[in-house]
Amino acid sequence: MGKVIGIDLGTTNSLVAWMNKDGPQIVPDEQGIGLLPSIVGFAEGKPVVGLAARNGATSAAQTFFSVKRFMGKALSDFDAAELARLPYAIDGDSRSVRFPVGSTNYTPVQISAMILATLKKRAERFLGEFILKDAVITVPAYFNDAQRQATRDAGEMAGLDVLRIVNEPTAAALAYGLDKRNQGIIAVYDLGGGTFDISILRLENGVFEVLATAGDNHLGGDNIDDRLTALLLTEIQETHGFDLSTDREFLVKIRRIAEQAKKDLSYAEATRLLLELPDGKRLDQILTRTEFEKILEPLVQRTLGPSQQALKDAGLSPAQIDEVVLVGGSTRIPLVRKAVAELFGRKPHDELNPDEVVALGAAIQADILAGGTTEMLLLDVTPLSLGLETMGGVMERLIDRNATIPCRAKETFTTAVDNQTGIDIHVLQGERELVSDNRSLARFKLAGIPPMPAGMAKVEIIFLIDADGILNVSASELRSGVATSVTVKPSYLSDDDIADILDASFENAETDIQQRQLIEARVEAERRFPKAEELLTEMSEVGAPETLEAAQKALEALRIAYTQENHLGIRDAIDALELAAEPLVAQRMNEAVGSALRNRSTDDILAKVEQARLQG
Repeated sequence: MGKVIGIDLGTTNSLVAWMNKDGPQIVPDEQGIGLLPSIVGFAEGKPVVGLAARNGATSAAQTFFSVKRFMGKALSDFDAAELARLPYAIDGDSRSVRFPVGSTNYTPVQISAMILATLKKRAERFLGEFILKDAVITVPAYFNDAQRQATRDAGEMAGLDVLRIVNEPTAAALAYGLDKRNQGIIAVYDLGGGTFDISILRLENGVFEVLATAGDNHLGGDNIDDRLTALLLTEIQETHGFDLSTDREFLVKIRRIAEQAKKDLSYAEATRLLLELPDGKRLDQILTRTEFEKILEPLVQRTLGPSQQALKDAGLSPAQIDEVVLVGGSTRIPLVRKAVAELFGRKPHDELNPDEVVALGAAIQADILAGGTTEMLLLDVTPLSLGLETMGGVMERLIDRNATIPCRAKETFTTAVDNQTGIDIHVLQGERELVSDNRSLARFKLAGIPPMPAGMAKVEIIFLIDADGILNVSASELRSGVATSVTVKPSYLSDDDIADILDASFENAETDIQQRQLIEARVEAERRFPKAEELLTEMSEVGAPETLEAAQKALEALRIAYTQENHLGIRDAIDALELAAEPLVAQRMNEAVGSALRNRSTDDILAKVEQARLQG
């Protein structure tokens, strides 16, 4: 394999990196600048990417930033107030988002592809390659299937062969691991432009294993800019009487001032805000770090909940964390660093540029795939449990959340009724016990199973998650060899769904377990009813009257228990029925064996035994 580049497709800025003999290196543009603003504007219908678009080469209404937030999303996922703060126009429906430019509509994937194509050309120029195709692209850990697939689609649209989609916190851990070579537990706190991620990783002998991950897919530097922008709009209206909230050109200027103030207050105690207003008026005020931190405090606090949840999922306390790594430009803010240090009880690592660390890690992963780095291995995790619907409408988990990927799990099921020739397979994602409370991922059918008695067919279901987190489910009937499979396609999942799923699973854990136990007990009872009735009918003329009466009473008792909301009572009634029916079952078996042996030669009997053995 030739050169493979690593790309950090960021909300605010994007970078491309590669691995040279001295380690990972950021690829600069012709002016020696590594950061490419993730902004695309249009001038006379033609795209302008990066710094020129950011500096006003295109009109505000046709200059698109923070597009990463819209990847794989629907317009309905955003509230009207949030969209109103954007200086550019936005359109869409319940399935997609579009950016209108004249008579043309661009999707987030198309805009992102323009950014990726610019990075691709930069790398080709810097590395002297005529065409570079192979790349690794990073995404937030909390990106769902649709968002990951949208990122892959953008890469392919830019002319890249996307070898791997890597979580941003994991890429950062790779970058630090290359330098540190430490063994221990690492927390990666990643507060970028549009998303927040926290990952807990174990590093041992060059192997990174993600123990847990959590985050907020709608929290980052953009939210800080939004709050400062809102503050400035209010100040302008109250002091000067101008309502500029719908003026797109002024919104761009105010947002630039807000973003610069955020950067200034990461190093200085105060900054001056200057803006020329209509009618020759002027905004001129001082914003102190204390005032800034008061605005910022609620956002910083929002990062602590997912951080504590990740620790809980990993089964660790803050004292057990050996290293804390900061990622993302927003971690330069002193209040953020202070909160992280207080949470984990130690000063976080910041040796590497937080804007560059993800791209550097992507370059390392790219080098691993190219065969250059062989002493390091990356193991990621799946954020939610995966399983199947079983009888009674309960979910049978095959892969638990936070399971290391790539991974594989299998389970054997059987038919529920005689002569069943097909099985409907329903793939689910979530943490609840009942199917109705989980997310449906896919449905397919295993058909062509030869008719046989209930319970005789052996259907093996295999879940396989590849390194990109894509799930493949296969099903096969082991006796006949009939098989089918499905790759679970990306589907829409809103920003807060994962957090809501986890919260609901914790809140309803006790009730869910009780419901599952009751359903499973009733399913077992339903299986017993026809078999018990058949046994009583068959043995009514030959069974001992007292035994028949005891079995009949036990069956009636099970019917009554079945209607009660007590799974233990149903289980006890099932056990009582089996005990009462045991003499009848034994009598029927003895008669069946005697009939089979009657008038048979020894060779016939041995042949029958061998046939039964071969049939399992």
